[in-house]
Amino acid sequence: MKIMVLTGGGTAGHIYPLLAVKEKVEGQYNFVYIGGNGMEKDIISKEKDIEFYQIPTVKLARSLTFKNLLIPFKLFTAIKKAKQLLRQINPSVIFSKGGFVAMPVVLAAKSLGLPVVSHESDLSFGLANKIILKNCSVMCTAFKQTAEGKNKCVFTGQPIRKKVLSGDKNKIKNLTQFDKNLPNLLVVGGSLGANFINQKVWSNLDKLTQKFNVVHIAGKQAKDNKHTCKNYLQVDYAENIGDYLAFADIVLSRAGSGAINEFLALRKPMLLIPLSKKCSRGDQIENAKLFKEQELCDMLQEEDYDDKLLLIKLENLFKNRENYKKNMQKMQPFDACEKIIEQIKNVEK
Repeated sequence: MKIMVLTGGGTAGHIYPLLAVKEKVEGQYNFVYIGGNGMEKDIISKEKDIEFYQIPTVKLARSLTFKNLLIPFKLFTAIKKAKQLLRQINPSVIFSKGGFVAMPVVLAAKSLGLPVVSHESDLSFGLANKIILKNCSVMCTAFKQTAEGKNKCVFTGQPIRKKVLSGDKNKIKNLTQFDKNLPNLLVVGGSLGANFINQKVWSNLDKLTQKFNVVHIAGKQAKDNKHTCKNYLQVDYAENIGDYLAFADIVLSRAGSGAINEFLALRKPMLLIPLSKKCSRGDQIENAKLFKEQELCDMLQEEDYDDKLLLIKLENLFKNRENYKKNMQKMQPFDACEKIIEQIKNVEK
């Protein structure tokens, strides 16, 4: 049987889309995952039919630091290790989710003449994916605008796992304390949590829980900072995110592309607080602005944050939820996984 190598990691947004595509072609390939020592190692260890190999990973720090001087040496080591693995595995194709974890694998594959299909989730390319674009066979994109006018780029949409699209709110435990007469608000900070959103939710718990039942996925980093309140449930991490989305009437979230495309697919009205440019390249701001322009969400930037404004926006979001759902319904429905698999079949050896 043919072998497909999956690569990417660091956050769940780089891992779960790989697994979504894998679901569609199970039985057609044997699967090997090449990643770093991050979240991908933990998640993939729970998959029974994926063999995991670890390589060193290299990430450029955004601040001026001595560590950046070591990047060329670390990258050389990572590429060398990836080459050794790819020669040993001899895959027919590599599917990359992009980012710094995948970059050494893609560069190694290029030098060995192996076909690579990659995927960019955000509206604009990050540094790693700019390099990957030059070295892959095809770059799939979550947004139509990202692919326009670019060689090798194909708009496919965002791959989403089946379990996300078929969640069951009845599987969520500890909801008995909730008020059935209140709407349900889901707060999502991403797989690693979002300290800014966490702090704002915790400082406004009394007011929020008067208006909503609140389920707050605060991230594993917040496990030692538990809060309890009537109509409030704090969760460290939700592997069964589909169940929580089935519970939600509206969502408060960061603006990572994977998450907001899941909300879009499930027609969940969303208030997005994108990661500030102070600690990112601004990709989440771009994602949120595009969704706002298309009237798919409301948006509140960190620099404009105000407690009263947060509550007003959440109440208005729920009040106008049907309008948001109608706009989401108008978006072209198609299976992103199928489109990505078409590209994979076109280039595999």
